Amino acid sequence: MKVVNQIFLKIFWWSSSGSDSGSDSISGTHRKCCRPVVKIAPTTTGVLLIFLFLFVAAICLSSGWIDSSIFSGISYSGCTVQTCPRDYATTNISRPSNLTCPSYFKWIYEDLKSWKETGITKEMVESANKSANFKLVILNGKVYLEKYRPSFETRDKFTLWGILQLLRLYPGKLPDLELMFNCDDVPSGRGPNGGPPALFRYCADQWSQEIMFPDWSFWGWVETNIKPWNQLLEEMVDGNKRIKWKDRVPFAYWKGNPDVNRKDLMVCRGSNEKEWNTLLYAQNWGKESRWGFKHSNLAEQCKHRYKIYIEGWTWSVSEKYILTCDSMTLFAMPRYYDFFNRGMLPLQHYWPIIRDNNLCPSLKFAVEWGNNHTDLAQQIGNTSSNFIREELKMDYVYDYMFHVLNEYSKLLRFKPTVPPGAVELCSETMACSANGIMRKFMEDSMVKSPSSYSPCNIPPPYDPSTLQEFIEKKSNLTRQVQMWQHESQNINKTQ
Repeated sequence: MKVVNQIFLKIFWWSSSGSDSGSDSISGTHRKCCRPVVKIAPTTTGVLLIFLFLFVAAICLSSGWIDSSIFSGISYSGCTVQTCPRDYATTNISRPSNLTCPSYFKWIYEDLKSWKETGITKEMVESANKSANFKLVILNGKVYLEKYRPSFETRDKFTLWGILQLLRLYPGKLPDLELMFNCDDVPSGRGPNGGPPALFRYCADQWSQEIMFPDWSFWGWVETNIKPWNQLLEEMVDGNKRIKWKDRVPFAYWKGNPDVNRKDLMVCRGSNEKEWNTLLYAQNWGKESRWGFKHSNLAEQCKHRYKIYIEGWTWSVSEKYILTCDSMTLFAMPRYYDFFNRGMLPLQHYWPIIRDNNLCPSLKFAVEWGNNHTDLAQQIGNTSSNFIREELKMDYVYDYMFHVLNEYSKLLRFKPTVPPGAVELCSETMACSANGIMRKFMEDSMVKSPSSYSPCNIPPPYDPSTLQEFIEKKSNLTRQVQMWQHESQNINKTQ
């Protein structure tokens, strides 16, 4: 009976093809956005049959003869949902996970340590409203949004979409909470009276104390046509297999926007690729958009033994794409960190490059070292791509989101409330009001059903001595590379 009803519903489901919908998917205002896929002549008999079916379906739903959950499995590619469901699942019977979360989850405690003793008051949250893009409230399993200012591109929309998918994956498991979120690149620094703002964002540095959260591109980056991570990761894994590591181009490759604080890198292009062992290309996103992004397929860019990661204004979302390529990543040591890269080590996951006046010689030496130690260079590349595939898959991205929100909620010293001007958000209304590639990315990244297991088990926090040892290990390995380069330069001078 359920299958029959699903088929019937899909026949009468609505398509957004040719839609003129332009509503803001997070403003709470929605226009009718759909037209029927199947055109039925408006005969009296046809109309009567439709009304008869709807009448019978309503009786069956109300009586429990038809399981209403069939609606949740229907693709939003054709939807008429304009309001959020009246009730959400508040419990999900799932088995405890036997998995321990990756070690970088330990940094959740470090991000929250500023409030460990004092807790987080309402005033601490509200103090971040001048720099936040929005306030988010989760109350009784429902999500409410108070928007302060637009974000760059669609960062806010896809961040919110990701949080909504988290609640679909683990319904009823997140406690009530209230938070501020900033979608900008540059961290805000200190809050009022010199204290840290209780603020979530994508990156931070040693001078700011903010709470790390996965960036919007895990659910798709519309403006650059970069697909949701669950889909793109599979394509990149397949792309890695096309060219064996030792058959790849033996130079360091980078392609991106040089105008965001990367002009020092472009100096390393030189007069030919052999001068600095680099292949560097400026990306014009305007042209790429007009050309349909034909030259920007990330899954087809794993053709070089070495790839360069270098920050722009701050940290870059390109980091995870570069690290996935099996290439040894030449990591221009970043000022900023995100939620996962603090768990990586030099000479294990990447080759450290000090970004100073010796940037070009450092890149040249790294490539020469790799071409003279191909097994070791390939091992570093494989370790980094395995780390991304195994420890940064979407399962763990969602689990990280769950744990950071859960640990944050434990620190709240007030009862979350819905702001007077807030609107309720849900997957149904966001996806239905979206258009084109935004709608497609939401469909492709939508959580179809709750997880059968609870989130992975978060490891205990670092004790101070272990954390210090880890930080010193990273520094020592970086210094080791600098010593190798210095020794090589001295040998070349004496020859």
